[in-house]
Order: sequence, then C-alpha cells, then structure tokens
Amino acid sequence: MSNVSSNQIFAWIERYAAHIAEQKDYLTELDAAIGDGDHGANMHRGLQAVLAKKAELQNTDVGVLLKGVAMTLISTIGGASGALYGTFFLQASTTAEGKTELSSTEFGSLLEKGLAGIVLRGKAALGDKTMIDALQPAIKAYKRSIESGEVREDALSKAVSAAERGLKSTIPLIARKGRASYLGERSAGHPDPGASSSVLLFRSAAETLC
Repeated sequence: MSNVSSNQIFAWIERYAAHIAEQKDYLTELDAAIGDGDHGANMHRGLQAVLAKKAELQNTDVGVLLKGVAMTLISTIGGASGALYGTFFLQASTTAEGKTELSSTEFGSLLEKGLAGIVLRGKAALGDKTMIDALQPAIKAYKRSIESGEVREDALSKAVSAAERGLKSTIPLIARKGRASYLGERSAGHPDPGASSSVLLFRSAAETLC
C-alpha cells in the first residue's frame, strides 16, 4: 500500500473539520449536559481557522503541517479542548519532521506520540470518561492491525470501531477529570464530548487515508 502524503494528511484535517461542522450542535449539546456547553462550537471555530490557512499549510512536510494545525487550534480554541487537541497534533508533528509522506507504521507512531502528549497534559487514564477512552483503544487497534500485516484501510476501519466502542463505554462512567468531574455521579449516563469528537477524528482518517 502506498504511503500517506502530506496532502492526504491535510485532506484528513479537512474531512475532520467537515464532520465537526455537521456535528457541532450535537457535540455542544453533549457538553451542555456535563461540561461548559461549548465543545462543538469551539472545535468548529478552531478547525475553520485551520482551513483558512490551507494555502500556507498545504504542500509542506507533515511535521510543519501538523505543527501549524496544533498552534492554530491552541490559539483559537482555548480551554481544555484547544490544549488537548493542540497537544495531540503538536506531539504528533515531532515524529514527522522533514517527511513529506509516512508509511502506515509511521502513521501509527504519529498517533501514539499524539496520545502520549494528551495523557501527559491531561493526566487522564482509560476509564476517566475523557477522549482517552476513544483514542487509546483506536490507536491500539490500528497498530495491532498494521503489525499483523493488514492493509491501512482495514486498520483504520478497526480503529473507528474501537473508538466507537470506547465512546459507548463512557456513557455509564462517572467522570474523574475536567469540568464533568464536578458533577460526580450526575455525570453518569452521558457520552463524553471529547470521546465523541475523537471518534470523528478516526472516522475522517478512515475516509481519507485509505
């Protein structure tokens, strides 16, 4: 299977922005139940700012592209979402400096590096009712699939399924991190907004990087 080009990476971000635009009201509704009520609107604003820099970011190497995405999200979203998604893309960029394309294995390393950045920044773990509950199983599923010799299309499909299961697992959980944790037991019964937007991140990858 061919490598992932920097232009495909930007197409991934574009598709993610489109999904967020479609789901922004739903994501904000989820966040209104257990958070600040601004997740969808904030993510939409940040990703639209990224799209506005398309001419600047396209046709660069993957590292420069992802760093540009990260800094734009951090500066335009603010709050936890900006910091965490910004950290994801910023840390991911360090694995792709100077590279104009990535192998399927390298893309997995990029995802792992991004996840490690979020874990370090947010101090969250699996089961805390955060985006980690979708991201971690998705990345694990992707890497396991690639390491077993499967093609990237199948690996990304399995990542999406794992992310969706992870999202579903957050519904009965009591939040232990972020604004939702202030609600205690009242946070149970709702899907986590960050895990929901993380599912869209992998769905976008499956639609553009195969």
